[in-house]
Order: sequence, then structure tokens, then C-alpha cells
Amino acid sequence: MSYPERRLVIVVRADPVICGHSGEARNLAEVALTRGFDDVRLLTWPIATLEAAGLPLKPLDRLQPYSDGITVERPEAVGDYRVPDGRHLAGLTGRLVELLAEPVPTTCLSMYLAPHANVVMDAVIAARAAGFVADVHTIAKAVGSDVTNVIRSCLREGRFGAAAVTLTTYLAHDEVVAVSEYTREQIVLAAEAVDMHSGTRFAQQCRDRVAVSYPPIDASAYVDLDPLAVDAALARRGLDRDGYVLFLSRVTRAKGVHDLVRAYAASRSRDRVKLVIAGTGPALDEVRELAADLDDTGDRVIFLDDVDDDEKPLLMRGCATYALPTKAEPDFVETFGIALTEKMLAGGGPVITTLTGGTGEAVGDTAVIVEAGDVQALTAALDRVILEMPEHERRSLERRGREHALAFDRVRIFDDLFRTGLQPQRRTATVT
Repeated sequence: MSYPERRLVIVVRADPVICGHSGEARNLAEVALTRGFDDVRLLTWPIATLEAAGLPLKPLDRLQPYSDGITVERPEAVGDYRVPDGRHLAGLTGRLVELLAEPVPTTCLSMYLAPHANVVMDAVIAARAAGFVADVHTIAKAVGSDVTNVIRSCLREGRFGAAAVTLTTYLAHDEVVAVSEYTREQIVLAAEAVDMHSGTRFAQQCRDRVAVSYPPIDASAYVDLDPLAVDAALARRGLDRDGYVLFLSRVTRAKGVHDLVRAYAASRSRDRVKLVIAGTGPALDEVRELAADLDDTGDRVIFLDDVDDDEKPLLMRGCATYALPTKAEPDFVETFGIALTEKMLAGGGPVITTLTGGTGEAVGDTAVIVEAGDVQALTAALDRVILEMPEHERRSLERRGREHALAFDRVRIFDDLFRTGLQPQRRTATVT
């Protein structure tokens, strides 16, 4: 039996999900094929399970195909109804054990600690306990919700044992990285809180070991867009160049979309441009109702829930401004803001955002900044950008924004992340 020479396995929620680390996994997988990996696997969840969880999915019939050499695996659950939870995790872990049993040097990256980091470490432990060589190098990448949705919620609820499990599993990997400097700081702060309560020693380990690996973006999909393709995409949607404000993200309160609708309704610029809300999410229905209440003409606010990866950069390029007035909520903080950098790569009108979480790292000094939650300031920013900003300033922001965003191109990010992963290594997890 012949085996590949080098394998990369990424455990993630994967391609249909509209979220940052879904695109990250795809981009890393594509670059891996050009960097000596001849077998790349995305180990993820059955689509029916993602749908049942209520996650926002991209149009499944329009997902971009992967290159040859990339395999998406969606193991079915293990066991029946008598196993009320953990069935899908058992499927993921079991499949990874099968891959590790093969005599192939493997790098394994887990994205989103709960539960994917558990899948990786459980599989490595099981494979070695079973007597397999398991020539594997493990990397765990913490994204924002690992801190906000998992560790912080454990701390708020006094569930320090669950927080300790998450940090222990994270630090058991050969390498540990965070999606932004802000995320790294939040991991250390959370670890300090656990240490203070439990007498553990997580914080120093996090300070010493956690590095930053920014989200990888396929810059080629956003730069040098065909003007005719942009015009055609806008025509299909009944839009004009520079004729709309664009919000393209998950529709949740934390993204500031309610503030944006209110700011737009109060603006002078609403007489010149429309507002396009592109995306899905748990707050979509209430945002529709809010827009209907505030939009007395009935046609100024447009909702698009079927934008695919091909159309996204075209809509970004054609807008008068892209607004993501994100703000901190108890269960979510924007720890980078991938859509912001994608928009800056695409060009077009300026970005309006807030300095929430890691968005400052995403935009640098190339965006129009407003205070999070300040609807009046957001209204003023919309009017300034659309009605008052001179063309030379718009072009300057566009040029500097693209230069800044090119630092997150997927090839550069991949090479930095995997610089020590070329030779599989082993380490023993520090017991706290």
C-alpha cells in the first residue's frame, strides 16, 4: 500500500459555515499543497449537524471547489440514541486515529479549541496508547470565541474546572497560537483568573508559549477585480457603484448592525445611498423589523442572504463605504475582523468600524473609526464619508488599506505558522 509523503489535517467547522476560521482552514489547505504537503484533510462535521446547530451556512450549491489533493471528511456519529452527546466527537476522533495510524509524517492543526483541540489530543493519546507510531506535530489555534464563549463563560459561572480543561488541552499541543494580539492578551488574562482561583500555573505558560498567527486571506480573490464583473454583479442586485453602504457579516447584535440601521435612518446620506445588509444570523428577523420601522420609503434597506464567495468581493468593491460597527457583548468580541481586511483588499469606498477587540490590528490606521455603540457618531461618519470626504482622501485610504491588508495574505501567514511544523516534533504536556 502506498502512502502520501506528508499530511496536513485541519480539524475545524469547515467550508459551509460563514465564520472566520472556516475561510482560514480553506486558505491554509490550499497553500499547503504548494508547500510540500501531498495530502491535506479537513476533518469536520456532517452538514446536517451544522444545520441543526443553527450555524449560518453559505449557499451549499455554490461552494467553491477545493484543489485536487484536499479532502473534506465529515465522519458520521458513533453509537445510537443511547449516547446522548459526544457521538460526533467520537466519529471525528476515531477518524483522526485512523489517519495517525498510517506511517505518514503528519501536522495536525485544531481551530476552535472547544471541541476541536480535544479531538486532536484525544486522538494523539489514543493512537500512541494503541501502539501506533503517530509521527505527528500538533498546533492549536485559539480564535476569539474560545475566550469569550468558552473560557469567560466558565469564569462567570464559577466553572473553573471546565476552564482548566480548556487551557490544559490547549497547552498540551506542540505549538499554541492565537488569531490576534488581542486574543493572546485575553487568553493570558483568563489564565490569570483561573490561576488566582485554583492555584494553577496556566498564565505563565500562556505568556511564554502563545504566539500570534493572523487569519490567512486569499488576497488574489480580492485584488485586481474585473470592473465588468463588478458592474454585472451590481446590476443583478439592482445596485449602482458607490450607491450603497454595505454591511457584510454575520447578523448579530455584537456586529453593531442594529446601530448601523439606526445611524443610516438618521443620516443625510440615506437620500443618496441605500443600505445593504448581506448575511444571515440570529438577529436577522429583528433587524428586518427594525429597518421596516425606520425605513419609511420601504426600499432603502436591502437584505441579501445568499451572497457566495464569488460575489462577496464584487459587492465590497462597488460600495460607497463598508461599515462594521462591531461592539463587545458578553458572549462575543470581534477579535480580528477578517471581513475588514477582505474589504480593504477589494478596494472601493472607505471602511467604517470601531476599535473593538482586535479590529485595530485588522485595519491599522486606514479606516474611519467611531466609538462602539455611539449611533450619533456613526451617523456623522456615514455622512462624512459619503457626502463630504474628498476623492483624494478616499483614494489614499483605499491605497493604504490594501497595503496594510496584504500583510495577511495566506501564503505569508502559512509560512510563518508552519515554519516549525515541517519536522514533526514531540513534547510532553506540562501538568498543572
